[in-house]
Amino acid sequence: MGQFNCYQDVGNDRVLDMRIQIVILIVGMLVSWSYEVRAEGEPEDDTNLPSIVETHTENISQPLPTSLPSVERAEVSDKIVKDIQIRFLNNKDKWVDEKGRLIEGRTPKNFIIDNLRLKPGQIFRNDLFQKDLERLRRLNSFAKVNFVLEDSDTGVNIVYYIRENKFPSWSFGGGDNGDVGLYGKLGYTDANINGLNEQLDTSIQVSGKDVQFDTSFISPYRRGEPSRLGYSFRAFRERDLSRTFNDDIKLANGSTAREGRFGGSLAVLKSFDDWDAALGLNYTRISLRDRDYNVAQVDRLGTPLSVSGTGIDDLVTVSFAISNDQRDRRRNPTKGSLLTLSTEQAIPIGLGKIASNRLQANYILYVPVTWIGSNGSTENTEMIALNLQAGTNIGEFPPANAFELGGQNSVRGYGGGRVASARSYGLASFEYRFPILHRVGGVLFADFASDFGSSKTVLGEPGIVRGKPGSGFGYGLGLRVKSPFGLIRGDLGVSDQGEVKFEVTTDQRF
Repeated sequence: MGQFNCYQDVGNDRVLDMRIQIVILIVGMLVSWSYEVRAEGEPEDDTNLPSIVETHTENISQPLPTSLPSVERAEVSDKIVKDIQIRFLNNKDKWVDEKGRLIEGRTPKNFIIDNLRLKPGQIFRNDLFQKDLERLRRLNSFAKVNFVLEDSDTGVNIVYYIRENKFPSWSFGGGDNGDVGLYGKLGYTDANINGLNEQLDTSIQVSGKDVQFDTSFISPYRRGEPSRLGYSFRAFRERDLSRTFNDDIKLANGSTAREGRFGGSLAVLKSFDDWDAALGLNYTRISLRDRDYNVAQVDRLGTPLSVSGTGIDDLVTVSFAISNDQRDRRRNPTKGSLLTLSTEQAIPIGLGKIASNRLQANYILYVPVTWIGSNGSTENTEMIALNLQAGTNIGEFPPANAFELGGQNSVRGYGGGRVASARSYGLASFEYRFPILHRVGGVLFADFASDFGSSKTVLGEPGIVRGKPGSGFGYGLGLRVKSPFGLIRGDLGVSDQGEVKFEVTTDQRF
């Protein structure tokens, strides 16, 4: 939320570096090896089984369901829920193997049932059932969640059919960029440790100049254990060209400013009905450096690069965030909304003795439409997607921590951070997503962001002295291709300054 990880536009040599990096990364993806390819996290187009059927686990001689319905409404009324069953699917969407044995899942069945609100003995309520279905679909450990209802005169059995994502997975990559040169990257991911939706994501990048890493672990709050808090931790070391102090104005020695960050965080997690909350303690050391990674205190114009005046600032913060997730599923949602609100209070400890507060809000809305009709696939659905963001910093804060507006995750058509380096900001993005082929979709988009005149209140006014406009508009079109390695995104953006950019990355903009 409010963090824009964009490539820098620093001249023809950097463009060439980027092209080389993209080619090498794509080749690395194609030859990369993993234990399992992660499955897509949404139901497929299933029409072979009715929404209410009679099935019996013991009667395995009858035809077995190999594809299951994605039913958005279950028409059952005034019935008692007699039983809830969990059946796991293999990669062929079968719940028994060739010998008639039930497919075993990694996730304990009681953990799944603990996540449900509708329990045996209760009257079937469609609203509770739909929320249960969406809650299961939002778990990172599941690739597909469908159901059948076994209806009878005495009640109804709910049978969930679940295909788990395949974990753990490894990834390999590499590239060449203008900062560290040639590098290699190794990643490891598991989003269902112990079968309890616990998530470990770690990566390490090694080059001749630097070693970077990012490791995070999340043990979510469990609704079946209300007295137990969830928790998370993260440790990281990052280095990149600075989006705030980009090379429009270099350092005194002619070098482009590099920005290094290392630190970590600890948080406790809890859910309250439809709201998820996180309370965290965070530490980040931010340093500005030259090409040889020597600390720089000012740029060529004498503009300070840090609050402390040393080129290094320490941020010790207490953060609190709440979110309300009403999406129908976490990966590739087709409808619903996501609202996140956060505050982060800095404690004046360490270099700079910073005591600012950072407030942010992020709202995403997905609205299905049928303007051109469906191609019969749920891989790419037609919809309107809207993203509204806002944020502000209260008090003195490191200029490198300004809100960077512009780039592929902000205002497309602009380079990374080329719209503003701001104290406060507002951002609105609109997308019309539509299907083209089974795994290929198109997007028409428009983005607008403004700093509300706040860039002049950032220490040293880095955005002002670099001539950033403070507000910007971009529009364009893009393609979305679902590959075995995930969603590939290509966007061709045009800015209101007449700049045209084509950028390739992964995952949806929001």
